[in-house]
This record gives sequence, C-alpha cells and structure tokens, in this order.
Amino acid sequence: MALVEIENLRKVYPGSVVALADLMLVVEEGEWVAITGPSGSGKSTLLHLLAAMDRPTSGALCVAGLDLGALGPRERARYRRETVGLVFQQYHVIPYLTVLENVMLAQYYHSMPDAVEAQTALEKVGLGYLARRLPSQLSGGELQRVCIARALINHPPLLLADEPTGNLDAANEEIVLDLFDTLHAAGHTLVVVTHDESVAGRAHRRLRLEHGALASDVRQTPAGAARQIPAGASAGG
Repeated sequence: MALVEIENLRKVYPGSVVALADLMLVVEEGEWVAITGPSGSGKSTLLHLLAAMDRPTSGALCVAGLDLGALGPRERARYRRETVGLVFQQYHVIPYLTVLENVMLAQYYHSMPDAVEAQTALEKVGLGYLARRLPSQLSGGELQRVCIARALINHPPLLLADEPTGNLDAANEEIVLDLFDTLHAAGHTLVVVTHDESVAGRAHRRLRLEHGALASDVRQTPAGAARQIPAGASAGG
C-alpha cells in the first residue's frame, strides 16, 4: 500500500531556482528508501517537503492520504506531530533537559508525556541506562540514538532522516544503521537522505536525484542485516 504519493512535484525558490522538477514517486509502506545525488540535486528539499516544513510550488504530495500542499498551519503542525518522525544530522536536543525529558518533550506536543513509554523507547535504542544523563554527557552516536527514540515515541508511520550519520565515526554509524535495520524489520517506513555509500547500501531501495529529477530508482539487496542493539552499547563520536 502506498504511503507516499508524489505526482508532478515542483519546488522553485526565489530567483527561479528549480530544486525539484516534475518529480514522480511512490513509496510503499514498510520500505527503506535511500535518496542520493550530488549537492543541489533536491534531496533535502524533498525531505523538507515530506516533513511539511516547506510547501511545493505545484504538483501533488500526499502522505498517508493527506495532501500536504492543501494543509493549513495548524494541520501541518499536527501532521508533523502525528505522521512523521524527524532525524537530522544536528541533534536538536535541549541541553538542560535530561535524555528522558528530551524524549518526553515530543510526547508533550503530541498528547501527554509518559515517562514509562519514553524509558521504553530509550531501551529500544540501547540507551535506557542513560535516561537521567544530560546531553553533554553523551557521545555523538548516543545523541543520535536519543533523537531516533524521540522521533519514534509518537509511533509515526514515516521516519525521515537527513544525513543521520554525517557527524558520526565509523563505530557509531554502524550502531545507528543497525538500529535502522531493526526498525525496518519491524515494519517502519524509512526515507533517508545521504551522500554516504555505506548508508545507501543498507537500504532496500535507492533513488538518485539529479537536477531535481529522478535519475534512477534501484531495488537492491541491502549490505547489512538487522541486529539487536545491546543495552549499554556505546562508542566514541
């Protein structure tokens, strides 16, 4: 069943800069899709549109049956709370809140904070034992896993990630990618923007954008296999 449906999608910035040009794309529920391409090809623009952080210039962009271009401000905010989980290269954590409180913050904007549920989310990414720490006490890889727990706490049908391993060393990149493997095996839909071949190789479908258009769409056998992250797993980075 289609979760994302895109038809003739265009995004033009001031100065007649065409970021996306009549893009056509369907993403099925449960797919792990890597979006690749050179700088300026429209990768991050597409992700921002899928996150309802920007509006298309023209064309249709539907996620879970919602026409994102037709949503008003309140509907767009609700969509971001309920339909998508966002993971970025920068962690966007609140430095004076504990790890647990940073995860609960996403719950606050969705419904009601639930410390037990937030603790469970941290345990799923192997960080339950760090719940009472401050972000400054965590490594980069641990912070990224906190962000994944926060993105998933409201059970969104779509997880969007923009260069999620860009700030990580090789050991932490492997931990995060193993977590993505596990999430995909559990039925989550992932759309990951990356320039890293090792990240793209873990996806089951690879899209390449060039000049705002779809240059290739390849189904592939992923390079990695799902592995459970052990509690207490940590590496520098």
